[in-house]
Amino acid sequence: MKRELLNYDVYPKVFPVGKAVCFTVKPLGGHAAFEAGKAYTALILTMNEGSHSTYPCRGNMARYELVPADDGCFHLIHTFETEGEYYIRILKDDARVVQLSVYAIEKDLVGRYPYMGDLHMHSTMSDGKEHPYIVAANYRKFGYDFMALTDHRKFYPSLELMKFYEKLNLDIHFYTGEEIHLPGNDIHIVNFGGDYSVNGLLESSDQFRCRGADPAWRSVNGVCPPVLTVPEYESQVRALADTLNIPAGIEAFPYASCVWILNHIKKANGLGIFAHPYWISNVFQVPESFTDYLFETHPFDAFEVFGGESYFEQNGFQAAKYYEFRERGIKVPIVGNTDSHGSTAYNPIMKTARTMVLARENTRDSLVDAIKTFYNVAIQDIGEHLEVLGDLRMMKYGWFLLTNYFPLHDELCFEEGRLMKAYACGDEEAGAELTRISGRVQRLREKYFLFSV
Repeated sequence: MKRELLNYDVYPKVFPVGKAVCFTVKPLGGHAAFEAGKAYTALILTMNEGSHSTYPCRGNMARYELVPADDGCFHLIHTFETEGEYYIRILKDDARVVQLSVYAIEKDLVGRYPYMGDLHMHSTMSDGKEHPYIVAANYRKFGYDFMALTDHRKFYPSLELMKFYEKLNLDIHFYTGEEIHLPGNDIHIVNFGGDYSVNGLLESSDQFRCRGADPAWRSVNGVCPPVLTVPEYESQVRALADTLNIPAGIEAFPYASCVWILNHIKKANGLGIFAHPYWISNVFQVPESFTDYLFETHPFDAFEVFGGESYFEQNGFQAAKYYEFRERGIKVPIVGNTDSHGSTAYNPIMKTARTMVLARENTRDSLVDAIKTFYNVAIQDIGEHLEVLGDLRMMKYGWFLLTNYFPLHDELCFEEGRLMKAYACGDEEAGAELTRISGRVQRLREKYFLFSV
């Protein structure tokens, strides 16, 4: 966390352009207090229009003379004319006291809160290290607002996780998910938020072996297609392949199977994610030309540009692939995911990647729509290296939020995650406390994001 966030608060932090905004700068403790009756200077500097000393005619600086109010704070009204980050620099006798950041946004971002989360995670229900309830608690401690458990070949663990915490009215929301593996197809595809299981469509799947054909365990609403035998599935895929004009050199059945899977995810209102083609599984998991053809035809909804490995080849090459196809006029939505197989510090890559979504609410439909319409950034977090990826506009805003808002947000999330783990281990008092403090993070959002002026 930035040192200035420990000693001073500024709110709101985010507000519309072109509106007169009254914001407050508040010292956090006597050591940071402003001197009563003392004259101070507040400079407001835009990040996007150069230094005032070099470009003095660009309207890039405003100056206010002020004294602390009776409550010890500064209250200042200013109109921010263009979108972007602004510095609020407080001076005393021409010496800097503190510099804080705020952000003005255009109309299309008004009403969109930032939600941090993960769309690809594992637990002991497949090959992860911790039980689903503990995975959820540990990642809430890390600052997640949403997550989907996407165990290999199984959908029902995500349903069990949702049901376990449901009565507590938590600020973190859980969504359905699964990593899909079907016969004849080695491409890893994630179903985020789908209304029904794609793994569960086959009687050969672990989903079917563990929970059978009961719609209650392979859908959220009891509505799902019937279970197929492997020959029935293969027949449907071959028939689909005959309609796709798959070029020579691209394996027809695996590609058609990908399309079959992704069509079902769309039918189930989920987000179909093409995962980690540059994961080194002996060699790169997906042949280069196959990855290229998936990009050219893009039957998937989103590309996992940052995923759960720390070596450069995976995420570095995936980012390059994304940009190469943008140059060719093919722009696909992107996400970042941990692909977590361990949710504690004993997994050194537990935090490799995540996704920040700018959505109107923390619901499946709102998150999916925001990702599909490019209102999000993928985040890579490896050691001391932190970066965001997306459209430049989203990257600038996302970086501001990551460094000026989320550290404060994450402090609240840590306590909730600690209580969630205690509740998962049988502490009913922890559950009662979680219910009591429910809504704190939303109140924080409402403090820092001023959407109506």
